[in-house]
Amino acid sequence: MEFLDLILESSIGASKYLWKLILNPIMDGKLNMFYFLILVSLGVWVLEIVMPWRKKQNKIRKDFWLDTFYMFFNFFLYRIVFFAAFVKLVYSLFSQVLDKFGYQGGHLLDVSQMHWLVQLFIFFLVADFVQWGVHVILHRVPFFWKFHKVHHSVEEMGFAAHLRYHFLETFAYEPVKYVSLSLIFGFSMENIFYVYYITVLIGHLNHANVGWGYGPLKYVFNNPKMHIWHHAKELPESHPNGMNFGISLSIWDYLFKTDYIPFDGRDIPLGFENVEQYPSNFLQQLIEPFKKEKNEKIFTISNSFKFNTWIGTFYS
Repeated sequence: MEFLDLILESSIGASKYLWKLILNPIMDGKLNMFYFLILVSLGVWVLEIVMPWRKKQNKIRKDFWLDTFYMFFNFFLYRIVFFAAFVKLVYSLFSQVLDKFGYQGGHLLDVSQMHWLVQLFIFFLVADFVQWGVHVILHRVPFFWKFHKVHHSVEEMGFAAHLRYHFLETFAYEPVKYVSLSLIFGFSMENIFYVYYITVLIGHLNHANVGWGYGPLKYVFNNPKMHIWHHAKELPESHPNGMNFGISLSIWDYLFKTDYIPFDGRDIPLGFENVEQYPSNFLQQLIEPFKKEKNEKIFTISNSFKFNTWIGTFYS
C-alpha cells in the first residue's frame, strides 16, 4: 500500500505539474520544457524546409504526424505523468535495498558543492555514456531490440523521429541514468534541465533532414551525417548489430570502435529487414514487441556483445 500510495501521489502531482507547464510558458524566468520542445521543433523544421539534405523528401514526410504524436506522448504525457511515479518508486526501493547493506545516505562522489557548470559538465558526460551503453544493449539483446525496433521503423528521417520510441524503452534508460547518478554523485538537480534542453536540441538535429557534420567537432558531437548510418537498413559485416550508438556525443563510438561512416549516407535506405511490413500506427507499434516469434530466444546476447572486447579496444 505504501508503494501504491507513492505511485498515486506522484502521478497526481505530475499531472498537476504538466497542466501548470501548459498554462505558464515562462517559469522561474525561463521558457518551460513544454514550450521549449515546441520552439525547438519548429526551429529545426524550418531548417529542414530551408536547407533540406534530402531534396526529394517531402516537407511533410512519411509518418510526420505519427512522430509528432509520439513526441508529445513520450515527452510529456507518459514521461511526466506516469514515468515520474515509477522513478520515485525505483529510487525508494533502491534506497531500501542499500539500507539493508548499511547504506545511511550520502554519495560515493559528492559533487554537489562544485560550481554548477562543472556539475552540469560531469552530469552530461556521465549520463551520455550511460545512455550509450544502454543503447548498445537495446541493439544487441533480442528482447530489448523488439522494443527498440519501433524507433528504427522510421523510413524517412525528420526531427520528430527523435522521439518515436516505445514508451517501455524509458524503463531501460531513465532509472539507470537518474537514480544511479543521483545516488552515486549527488548532483544538485536545480540546473539539470539545461542538460535536458541541450540533449533535446542535439537529438532533434541528429534526426533532422539537414546535412551537417560539424567538421572536426564530429569526433565529439553526434551529428546528422553520422546518425543517418545508425538507421541504415542494411548493416555491414563489420557491424552486424549496429553502429554509431552515440546519443549526444560521438566520442564513445570512436573510443569503442563502433563508429561507421563509409560515405555520404544521404540517400541510403532506412529501417530494417521487412520494415515495410512493420505496423504503421501507434497502437499496433506498441503491441508489436509483445508478439513472440517462432523459435525466438528472448535473452540471448549477441556474440559481438563482449565486455572484455570493449575493454581491450579501449586500452589498445
